[in-house]
Formats: sequence, C-alpha cells, structure tokens
Amino acid sequence: MAKPVVDRVERDLTGRLRVLRLSAWSPVGQQMAARYGVRGVPTFILFDGSGQVVFSQVGRLDAGRVEAELSLLEK
Repeated sequence: MAKPVVDRVERDLTGRLRVLRLSAWSPVGQQMAARYGVRGVPTFILFDGSGQVVFSQVGRLDAGRVEAELSLLEK
C-alpha cells in the first residue's frame, strides 16, 4: 500500500513540498485524473512551482526518487 510511503515523504519533506491526496473516485479526483492522464492507482505526480508536471509515477512510490527529483527542482 502506498499510504505509509506517502505519509513518510510528507513528514520528511515538510516545508519543502505540499502533499495533496485525491481519491480517484471523487468528482475532483476524477477531473484531475482526466486532466493529468492518470491510468492507474496509486499515481504520484510532482509539480514544480509553476504547476508543471516534473515527475510522475504509477504504483508503489519510490521515496528516494521523489527526493532526488525535488533536489533537482531546488537547484
């Protein structure tokens, strides 16, 4: 399950990023899934400060990869 990994990423990176969790079955979740081409659950999408997608991953979240992508954004 992805929740423990996302919980850890959210906790470890507090102040560096915000985590928004949406249910793929809620009306807003369905709209966002359509907008960003989500094809599987769970899907993790990382946006830069201007709202552009910089990283997307379907399935189990790799916290190390998220931290690496975030480090690239901060440079």
